[in-house]
Amino acid sequence: MIEELLTDDTVGVETYGDEEHPPLYPEEEAVVARAVDKRRREFTAVRSCARRAMEKLGVSPRAVLPGERGAPGWPPGLVGSMTHCDGYAAAALARAGDLASLGIDAETHLPLPDGVLDAVALPGETERLRRLAAEHPAVHWDRLLFSAKESVYKAWFPLTGRWLDFSEADIDIRAGDSDPRAGRFDARLLVPGPVVGGRRLERFEGRWTVGRGLVATAVTVPHT
Repeated sequence: MIEELLTDDTVGVETYGDEEHPPLYPEEEAVVARAVDKRRREFTAVRSCARRAMEKLGVSPRAVLPGERGAPGWPPGLVGSMTHCDGYAAAALARAGDLASLGIDAETHLPLPDGVLDAVALPGETERLRRLAAEHPAVHWDRLLFSAKESVYKAWFPLTGRWLDFSEADIDIRAGDSDPRAGRFDARLLVPGPVVGGRRLERFEGRWTVGRGLVATAVTVPHT
């Protein structure tokens, strides 16, 4: 599911359900030593995906520890992102020479809880979601918007080291012509963007899909 959203030079690995996973590295084990069982399972599953993604890139697997604001610490020369929700985990990786940054997110395909959309959506986004919902009511567009904003932030933070508020990116979601359960989105940055390849970015581009009870989004940031 996640790989269909990624560029050719990016690898993705995902897992569903309660698959068995290799034990954590000691450094990772220390992070979740006092965590509840659900947190431990999610932490282990997503790091298993990350190890397999490293192997697909020809990189020896190693521990992935949470850094500032929980961002994963990747081995030198790699950029990547991880995500997990109930019954699903995924990791995506690329060589730093191929991509400047990337972000992925997956959510259960259900409506957002009451009040959450008002907290995360700009007025223009809310209006566009209303139009999309009228045309394609099978998609929970509010949850998709939330996921897209999460992917944008995950791609933004490694480039800037700064927080990006929900109100600081205006997301325009487009449904596919042939399949309304997949498409693309643009994220217009409402604050000064990072400089990549000598150019200050004003927007990010992403892809999305819905399936298997999930909504997944991905943002990839090229060097040029």
